[in-house]
Amino acid sequence: MTDTVPSTAESHAPDEAHPEGPAALTFAPSPEFARQANATADLYAQASADRSAFWAEQARTLLSWATPFEEVLDWSGAPVARWFADGRLNAAYNAVDRHVEAGNGDRVAIHFEGEPGDTRTITYADLQREVSRAANALGALGVGTGDRVAIYLPMIPEAVVTMLACARIGAPHSVVFGGFSSEALRSRIDDAGAKLVVTADGGYRRGAASPLKPAVDEAVAAGTPTVEHVLVVRRTGGDVTWTKGRDVWWHDVVDTASDKHTPVDVEAEHPLFILYTSGTTGKPKGIFHTTGGYLTQAAYTHRNVFDLKPETDVYWCTADVGWITGHSYVVYGPLINGATQIVYEGTPDTPHRGRWWELVQKYGVTILYTAPTAIRTCMKWGEEIPGGFDLSSLRVLGSVGEPINPEAWTWYRRVIGGDRTPIVDTWWQTETGAIMISPLPGVTTTKPGSAQVPLPGIAAEVLDDDAQPVANGQAGYLVLTEPWPSMLRGIWGDPERYADTYWSRFRGLYFAGDGAKKDEDGDIWLLGRVDDVMNVSGHRLSTTEIESSLVSHPSVAEAAVVGATDETTGQAVVAFVILRADAVTAGRPVEEVQQELRQHVARQIGPIARPRQVLVVPELPKTRSGKIMRRLLRDVAEHRQVGDATTLADSSVMELISAGLAAPKG
Repeated sequence: MTDTVPSTAESHAPDEAHPEGPAALTFAPSPEFARQANATADLYAQASADRSAFWAEQARTLLSWATPFEEVLDWSGAPVARWFADGRLNAAYNAVDRHVEAGNGDRVAIHFEGEPGDTRTITYADLQREVSRAANALGALGVGTGDRVAIYLPMIPEAVVTMLACARIGAPHSVVFGGFSSEALRSRIDDAGAKLVVTADGGYRRGAASPLKPAVDEAVAAGTPTVEHVLVVRRTGGDVTWTKGRDVWWHDVVDTASDKHTPVDVEAEHPLFILYTSGTTGKPKGIFHTTGGYLTQAAYTHRNVFDLKPETDVYWCTADVGWITGHSYVVYGPLINGATQIVYEGTPDTPHRGRWWELVQKYGVTILYTAPTAIRTCMKWGEEIPGGFDLSSLRVLGSVGEPINPEAWTWYRRVIGGDRTPIVDTWWQTETGAIMISPLPGVTTTKPGSAQVPLPGIAAEVLDDDAQPVANGQAGYLVLTEPWPSMLRGIWGDPERYADTYWSRFRGLYFAGDGAKKDEDGDIWLLGRVDDVMNVSGHRLSTTEIESSLVSHPSVAEAAVVGATDETTGQAVVAFVILRADAVTAGRPVEEVQQELRQHVARQIGPIARPRQVLVVPELPKTRSGKIMRRLLRDVAEHRQVGDATTLADSSVMELISAGLAAPKG
């Protein structure tokens, strides 16, 4: 497949070629930004001319190799790729030591802000000492190269230090999000065969200390035969149950260890980490990534997609390290590139709803990378909140996690970016390891809501059911047609499941599980998971498209759509909406708003998409990472008993939503 070069035509006015409502706006890069941009349009031509040579250049330029590689890609074992396999390197050395050796030890690596307001400033020299101490402590606890370490920590510097310490000794880490239950933690520890668990007494969330170690105690007690020690960070000072001989305090073994440590060079294909995809049921699905290829693409995308200038930028990715975004764009990508970044422990509304913007102002953040869910939440709170802070330092904004609707995109640019910052809407997955489809700031003329085209070096296509590329203006399945450096190497301990899950739908092609459409220019618009596609009277409808339509209505702050079984149409559209504050206080009858929203969708998309029912709800069921759990909404829409809600940030939300079923159907 030939790489597509994005449009660079200048336009700020609606374009009849893009009839997607607000998405008809396009935003060309300013000449000033383009002149200083890291990426240029030439990258597309270079990558298209010789993909292997392109990636080899990125690997040699962005990383330091203990043993230089000669072989770039071995695809003979497809669907398992081997990138730079005869080279050797160390991830922690690349992320930390080489910056100190280059004379940048005094550069700030991490500005840490705890939710209670405590702060730490960690330079690259500080980080080198901390990671070395932790690596020595892990070794003293019996962890060696190839052993797995489970990490169950809040968003504190020790989480980053532990990940890098594992990488330093060649021990693959498995980070488990601190909001997961003890059973979820146990299954992940057991599947990875972890030798050590690193946790904390607790962390701070929404103004209160939230315990963590009890979940570890319960998980280990339930049967994790490989675990030899539990290493505990003292964060909140809360009481903990202690198992003598197994449990060890961080400050007793890490703080007292030597700060001198020699990194272990590993093969490029040595496993770096295992990360379990969210929402797994039954046997956990452990995605594992290796070292050389993953680090190459994480660094390449971080530098070019965010236009990073390590000497002057202050970068902030709001993701938790428990997710792939935190791995690639909090730990490895930024630190390999020598960035200065923010690590924040808490939530955006504690102690007040302007907390994020307060931190942007305090630290002079220049690059912000966050999720559409967070953006829409801030929209709901009102633009006067960010309007109370100086956000003029921001120069690049990023979006990650799910498709962003055009209204949220334009609000993000206007309110947070001062109507001047480029927005990079990025598509990628736990499985891909790094960004795959995104605009390049300084190059791409962006369209609100579109991820645009594959990055230079990436080959993607939208196919129909017969594996044929769809025409412009049509929708289909998003696939990747060529191997890429940061691709997953498998599912831990289950190669057959890997092949069946990702490579069986289209022979020889990686199927991402996402639907997408091409607009008239061939630019890609993500439609969400294909299992979030409804079939109404034989018509395939995207939940994302209907949700975007609902949110485009001035009364709606946030929306979630599910398909419910319908005797007549097969499935029917049921919408759950949160109204904006001014719509709630306007005094209009709820029935009138519901009817108006149904007609609004019918006008924008077509009568077939008109929701059978619109429920006005106070909140939507979200996991602690901000993902909407449509499975639970489907239970409500089909009048079933609501399923397991333990991974929700607030399980009481489902009671409020269920009560809303008595509302008129409009």
